[in-house]
Amino acid sequence: PSPEYLSRAEVAGLLGVSANTVARWAREGRISCLRTLGGHRRFSRAVVEELLRQMKAGGAPPPDKG
Repeated sequence: PSPEYLSRAEVAGLLGVSANTVARWAREGRISCLRTLGGHRRFSRAVVEELLRQMKAGGAPPPDKG
């Protein structure tokens, strides 16, 4: 099965941050993404869920929100 990809708005909702924050994290390399032919970012659900687990467990500090 092919991996599921999420939009930045979907990622923002899961992580509890704004869509602009998700885009900034992608630009900074804090979260990996793919670009569609139209230039939109898509994020692997597995990567986002792992980041969410780390943030909830306190195993990794959440990325800077500033």
